[in-house]
Amino acid sequence: MRNKAQEERLDYLLRAFKEDSWRYRDLEVGEGYEDRRMALRSLMNIRMPGEMKEDVLRVQDEFLSEEAKEKGVVTAGEIPTVREQYGCGGPYAEKLSLWQGDITRLSVDAIVNAANSQMLGCFVPCHRCIDNAIHSAAGIRLREECSQYMRRRKMQYGSRYEEPTGRAVLTKGYGLPAKHVIHTVGPIVGYCLTDALKKDLENCYRNVLECCVENGIRTVAFCCISTGEFRFPNDEAARIATGTVLRFMEEHGQEFDRVVFNVFKDVDREIYERELAAVCV
Repeated sequence: MRNKAQEERLDYLLRAFKEDSWRYRDLEVGEGYEDRRMALRSLMNIRMPGEMKEDVLRVQDEFLSEEAKEKGVVTAGEIPTVREQYGCGGPYAEKLSLWQGDITRLSVDAIVNAANSQMLGCFVPCHRCIDNAIHSAAGIRLREECSQYMRRRKMQYGSRYEEPTGRAVLTKGYGLPAKHVIHTVGPIVGYCLTDALKKDLENCYRNVLECCVENGIRTVAFCCISTGEFRFPNDEAARIATGTVLRFMEEHGQEFDRVVFNVFKDVDREIYERELAAVCV
């Protein structure tokens, strides 16, 4: 049976976000919980950055926090290391993990978001990309912080500024179990995979790790950056990810408690299992 308080929060938020949107104030929504939840997520996804009443933000945070508990929060300590899970050796096998599931469930110091160059999240209602999933679970405060970051960059570099590939931008996690989100824009593969694109992806992983060291982040979960919508081949992306992390750990391993490779699809889990078995010997 659905939590009554959560039902009330959902209805309150749905009314507030409809009222906030002049275009969708008269949006008709089905009576079922999932219909109403999808409508709320859609309204959050399409909302441009801007102020929102504090009461609405408070209820949003309560709603998302409870929703995270319902989905099941997973801590780094609950995820086996590659040594425990696969019997891998190597000096960092006890600090690396492979975990398949929804990255927004992870209670770690930071999760990594595969952002786009506009850095504001995905505006397509209920899109299945990780950028949309993370912003939806974090709430609209995350888009607002990203917008403030982009405003500062545009004041410095001009109104046409777009976030370059490979950088790492740290924000709060807001409604997520994770304390922070580290956003990085991965390379987009066109007609063929080039050495320059491989280097760009390596930079994504290295700069995220450097961001962790600079900010005292000891547990971080990586998504599969640039695969899927950005068309980077899954197997090559996994080789770059594992190789870059292991090389970085050689100099900074003592500054991390756990680095998690998060995958969602079975094919990526199988690829990462092979890669980790090959490098953690």
